[in-house]
Amino acid sequence: MEVLSSRVLLRPSDFAAGLAWYRDVLGLRIYREYGTGGRVSGVVFFLGGGFLELVSGGSPVSGGAPAALWLQVHDVDAEHARLAGAGVEVLSGPVDEPWGLRECWVAGPDGVRIALIEVPPTHPLRRRVD
Repeated sequence: MEVLSSRVLLRPSDFAAGLAWYRDVLGLRIYREYGTGGRVSGVVFFLGGGFLELVSGGSPVSGGAPAALWLQVHDVDAEHARLAGAGVEVLSGPVDEPWGLRECWVAGPDGVRIALIEVPPTHPLRRRVD
């Protein structure tokens, strides 16, 4: 699998406190923020060769664990078929999400959830707004 981009997803129990800690205490630089209605619900930080994404609300991303892997690939459907054929447990098959990404979730060792992400050409992750 060729990974185009990656990140670790964290869903802190207190989003505002987690955001303040990673931004102000640890001093990570923000790559992008997103949300709706003027409310920030996610922040992506630069993390060397990858990214750290804090997500607000919802349930933990890994059966109670606060972390998961996010891997951007060229073709989610092809990777889904390849991994399913290799006997990997598919948690959810490829679907176009409301936020514009095509996603599939699989189970890694020790219950780690892994998101395979395809970013459509028109999505903001593909465009740089200066």
